[in-house]
Amino acid sequence: MSKKQNNNMNYPPKVLEPIKDFLEEREKKLDKQKTKLYKEDPFTNSDSLSDNAAIDTGASRKFGHATLEAVGTELEKMLINVRKALTYIRLGKYGMCEECGKMIDTDRLAIDPTVTLCMTCAQKKIPA
Repeated sequence: MSKKQNNNMNYPPKVLEPIKDFLEEREKKLDKQKTKLYKEDPFTNSDSLSDNAAIDTGASRKFGHATLEAVGTELEKMLINVRKALTYIRLGKYGMCEECGKMIDTDRLAIDPTVTLCMTCAQKKIPA
């Protein structure tokens, strides 16, 4: 791990407020999607559990469950990243690279407000 630079630079509250609002709204939407996804899962749906369905329906349910599980995993990752960004805002560390401690470019944060690495450190993580 690289030696972190302590530059004590933060974004002003006026800049962070709309980002915080966006992330909080995103968190709510992701939570709703996750709840809805869980309700659609054929393995958690009580109607389909009591149904004496044919074997091919069972295979279809397994496929549906696997698909929803994969989507759920991605939703959970996004939710973790959003919550991490909100925590960094509260701690005054938002926009600072986790690796080197430098400020992350604002254009990069505008594209994805949950990024935690500057472009240089992110490129180092990409396998050659």
